[in-house]
Amino acid sequence: MKSCVRRLGGVFDPARRPWIDVDAADTDAIAETVLTCPTGALHFRRLDGGAQEEPGGPPVVEPRPDGPLFVRGAVRIVDADGRVVREDTRVALCRCGASGNKPFCDGSHRRIGFRTSEP
Repeated sequence: MKSCVRRLGGVFDPARRPWIDVDAADTDAIAETVLTCPTGALHFRRLDGGAQEEPGGPPVVEPRPDGPLFVRGAVRIVDADGRVVREDTRVALCRCGASGNKPFCDGSHRRIGFRTSEP
């Protein structure tokens, strides 16, 4: 989420409570910043008639070096019994095996020193 909030420090400040101040920037700038969040930790719902967040087509998977799989698009995750766990536009999926929130990444790859090999 850090990469999401750095762009608009006046809006997103994790040390502040509440940590989001939607009056600190233009609505379009906030929406644009939220869309850069690769993990889906942030989302928005426009109340001003502006464009809503859309899935953007079929899922695309981007393996991150030494990190998770970033998935963008119309993402639907189901469990072993076929129950929907989450439907979203962006998620980060664990591939190190250490996440306490599987199948989602919780940053454990950094703690355990997970490394990927280059092809």
